[in-house]
Amino acid sequence: MRKMRTYREYLIDIFTDRDEAIGHLQVALEDYQTHGNTDIFLFLLETVVEAQGGITELAKQTDMKPHVLSDALTSDDVPLIDRLGTILKALGYRLSIEPLEVESLNLETATTGGQAATAPLSENQGTPRQAGK
Repeated sequence: MRKMRTYREYLIDIFTDRDEAIGHLQVALEDYQTHGNTDIFLFLLETVVEAQGGITELAKQTDMKPHVLSDALTSDDVPLIDRLGTILKALGYRLSIEPLEVESLNLETATTGGQAATAPLSENQGTPRQAGK
């Protein structure tokens, strides 16, 4: 019998592909800029981080402590993206997501047996955060 996966597990599988991750993040960012909902964008960003090596790997690449990164992605405080979005909108600008050249990055996605090595980002593993949390 086939094992059922959660939506998040499905996304983790497809987000191991950088182009898929970038495309989904671009759409989520556009949705955020249109509707002001950060929950979906942050859920997808957390999922991309998990799919492409997890918090521990990202912490190594950014020289940040894992708990600092995790807190930044899962905090209930007003997300930085909201503050940036408000400032940029007032100036007549908007955020966008564009890929960098892979050769110029120090990206080494940790994989094991074709699966991305992951570290949980939050207790909320299956669905986007609830609005107002």
